[in-house]
Amino acid sequence: MNIAIILAGGNGSRMKVGSEPKQYMMIQKKPIISYCLETFEAHKQIDGIIIVAEDEWHDFMNEWLHKDHITKFCGYAVPGRTRQHSIYNGLKAAKGITPESDGIVIIHDAARPMVSEKIISDCIEGATKKDGAMPVISVKDTIYTSHNGKIIEGLLNRDELFAGQAPESFRLDKYLAIHDTMSDDDLGNIRGSSEIAYRAGMEIVLIEGSEDNFKITTKEDYDKFKKIMEQ
Repeated sequence: MNIAIILAGGNGSRMKVGSEPKQYMMIQKKPIISYCLETFEAHKQIDGIIIVAEDEWHDFMNEWLHKDHITKFCGYAVPGRTRQHSIYNGLKAAKGITPESDGIVIIHDAARPMVSEKIISDCIEGATKKDGAMPVISVKDTIYTSHNGKIIEGLLNRDELFAGQAPESFRLDKYLAIHDTMSDDDLGNIRGSSEIAYRAGMEIVLIEGSEDNFKITTKEDYDKFKKIMEQ
């Protein structure tokens, strides 16, 4: 089975638009989370969807799951202290509905509304052939390093740099097993879903991402997506 885990537990503290978390804000008369849910629902290779969301938003989500005809929804998982803790809870929920050993999870941010069918397909294919896959885009700007943020101390080769996106896909059993062995503090220090897999020796392939697959983090991102949807 291929299970999508949609992370919707964040509070959107950097948005400064409205009072609700960004994934539940309305654009064109539907919440932002609905856009990615519709894409995963329509994808023929996705067997189930788990949403990581606070209890207080379940009634809201249940209403929209019904309105959007999301039939692949399998249940909720509890958000954790950090993004990786939330992923861990989602993984355990996915394992509960995927008893076979060859299951694949596709982890996506609810605030990335414009994920494409192709990226999802490529993620699934990557995790089938290797241990996982991550969509990336090339870094266009020159990247400098500085410990104090005041003077240049180093220069990185941008030809070897890639910006990671979501969704990220993994072989469920392998990825879950890594989390089972980690302390709470170690999980809290993880900054990217594929970081923990890479450090544990899982082979993660890079697939082509998209500039359209941006994450709504700031008001500028929100305004950009709103403008796209209004065209």
